Amino acid sequence: MSGSQEVRGNTLKVYLYLLRHGPSELRDVQRGVGLSSASLASYHLGKLSEAGFVIQDEHGRYSAVKEASDRVLEGYSRMGPAIVPQLFFFALLFTILATFFSFEALYTSGFTVYLVAVCAAMVLVFWYETVRLWRKLAV
Repeated sequence: MSGSQEVRGNTLKVYLYLLRHGPSELRDVQRGVGLSSASLASYHLGKLSEAGFVIQDEHGRYSAVKEASDRVLEGYSRMGPAIVPQLFFFALLFTILATFFSFEALYTSGFTVYLVAVCAAMVLVFWYETVRLWRKLAV
């Protein structure tokens, strides 16, 4: 895995586990992520280590390289301990706008109706993509 390749699936789950829980042993990662074997956990840790996203200390514990989180979590924002898809903010904004303009459309006609339709379409697109990205983070 090169540094520019996207980290996803179980490899992403392993990275997120280490990011959230700190230094962990191989078996802790296996159980924490729900992998079927220690060799599978070792495989994903090896991919992350090779890419420079994880390091192993002298005691055999693995840690996420925090400086790499910007590259691994591209398209996400960290809000304290939470990791949120950046599209969440657009989805929220367009939901508020669509709601506001819907009430406005009740009292006016013309352009506002088209604005509501566009906002509603954007709401659907942004929420769909936000949920899709959130599912990638499920650990």
